[in-house]
Amino acid sequence: MFKIAKRNLPELLRAIAAEQELYLPVNISGQTNFAVWTEGTEADLDTLKTVKSPKDMFFPQSETLYTVKKENKKLSIQPEALREQRFVAFGMKACDIQGIKVLDKVFLAEPIDTFYAARREHGTIVALACHEPEETCFCKVFGVDCAEPDADVVMWAVGEMLYWKPVTEKGKALTESVSGVLEAADEADEKAVSDEQDNIRAIVEKLPYTNLSLEGWDGNATDAKFNSPVWEKLFKPCLACGTCTFVCPTCQCYDIKDYDTGHGVQRYRCWDSCMYSDFTMMAHGNNRTSQMQRFRQRFMHKLVYFPANNDGMYSCVGCGRCVDKCPSSLNIVKVIKAFEKEAVDQ
Repeated sequence: MFKIAKRNLPELLRAIAAEQELYLPVNISGQTNFAVWTEGTEADLDTLKTVKSPKDMFFPQSETLYTVKKENKKLSIQPEALREQRFVAFGMKACDIQGIKVLDKVFLAEPIDTFYAARREHGTIVALACHEPEETCFCKVFGVDCAEPDADVVMWAVGEMLYWKPVTEKGKALTESVSGVLEAADEADEKAVSDEQDNIRAIVEKLPYTNLSLEGWDGNATDAKFNSPVWEKLFKPCLACGTCTFVCPTCQCYDIKDYDTGHGVQRYRCWDSCMYSDFTMMAHGNNRTSQMQRFRQRFMHKLVYFPANNDGMYSCVGCGRCVDKCPSSLNIVKVIKAFEKEAVDQ
């Protein structure tokens, strides 16, 4: 384990950025999101959660797939180059890293998404343990330990120090490249990190949603949950705004579109939302004709369909962003509690 004083953080960031691209949380106009670090950029490591998840470092909100050009009545297709530049995702939290694992199940399964795979190959994740989890957090429900994220490098912020622990080969290689600005940790430092972990876990135990029950939610619950009358009561305040899907670390729906540049046509993909009435619209219309059906689809996918097809892994990581951001308070916690109440009433 290594350490560095927080006041020397710019030196660490400079050392990382000297060899590869660096992304980290930055406060812009009062909102903190991941952005590219440049000289003079001030990192915001104090904000617990970015507004959007950092998934777009690996699954961009919009990306060109290929360009079609026509010359002398002949068409040529130029595929977009895959990611080759190495980069570091600095300061990711445990829930967001679990979100990347969910995306891995989708994009690294056959047929492998080469654009996503290239970013995963060239990206190194440096995690930051959650110093003080918030009331909307419930990552423990989904088996996530925010006191020790599963990343290439794990950091803990304790007092005026940042502690740095390389875990994987990628993490060790990054550590070697910035060793000039890191100091070796001693037993007292190890104790400080251990105490910090204990404090974090103690806070988690006191959070209101920590003991949220997932009983009845698994890959075998399709019929019981799909046909429940609870959906008809729950969905009505839904505005179909799609906010929940755009801030979510695990939502992976996208659309394919064409853009005429005047010199050719760019085919690109961009995030989409199952909450929109035109989602997966085809010539004959849409298979989900009501907002209730679309609302039900979102939560059935996260809590039933996804675990049914991915060895029990849920497509929710308990980050609480939908709890924070849904204008109608129709978040996944409310859904789980509504079904829990129905079970008790029966």
